[in-house]
Amino acid sequence: MSEAAQTLEGWYCLHDFRKMDWVSWKAISSDEREAAIKEFMTFLEKWEGVEARKEGSHALYSIVGQKADFMLMLLRPTMEDLNEIENAFNKTAFAQYTIPAYSYVSVVELSNYNPSNDVDPETDPMIQGRLKPELPKWKYVCFYPMDKRREGNDNWYMVPMEERKKMMYSHGMIGRSYAGKVKQIITGSVGFDDWEWGVTLFANDVLQFKKLVYEMRFDEVSARYGEFGSFYVGNQLIKEAVPGFLHV
Repeated sequence: MSEAAQTLEGWYCLHDFRKMDWVSWKAISSDEREAAIKEFMTFLEKWEGVEARKEGSHALYSIVGQKADFMLMLLRPTMEDLNEIENAFNKTAFAQYTIPAYSYVSVVELSNYNPSNDVDPETDPMIQGRLKPELPKWKYVCFYPMDKRREGNDNWYMVPMEERKKMMYSHGMIGRSYAGKVKQIITGSVGFDDWEWGVTLFANDVLQFKKLVYEMRFDEVSARYGEFGSFYVGNQLIKEAVPGFLHV
């Protein structure tokens, strides 16, 4: 049996993708729309308070294409917190005019493929900052789920640990070359969702997503062992722009 990678876990994560029921939204009165928007804005303000207290984080993006209209990404200390937020949002008047398009449940994860042996992860501020991150308020987001292949000779889970470490180091160096251009949040979802990991990328130049993902496709970790789900890309939707986004 190959040695399993050990992981550190941080905040739990929910990606909630919604479509707008524009027909129903336009059919209600302007006063009803205004009240629903105000209720949604109250949620956003509450989440800003949570983020200011460093008890979680959130991001809101308008999704380009037909897969969804917007994405909420939420980070919280417990799975119960995520469930409570989801249930509370679903009970709002605004949520009545949204249609669930896709969701992803996971937890922020760091693996031990390239560990720092001289630090205590429980007290090291850099590690804790990566496990409990404040999501960057950058202009663009890209999310996709992924697996490691388990087919024949291309079975990641049968590769010895030392070989996996070498490949992951090479893979990680590509990501590091995009430091300052792309911020990456890796969330583990084995046992939580249909894929093994969720990858969320943030950038201020949307072309950096294309360049990074394309370059990584030539690395053995992706070329030989990577399986990818659907990609979702979107534009930042700041709180002040929400009424305009919902205006009809």
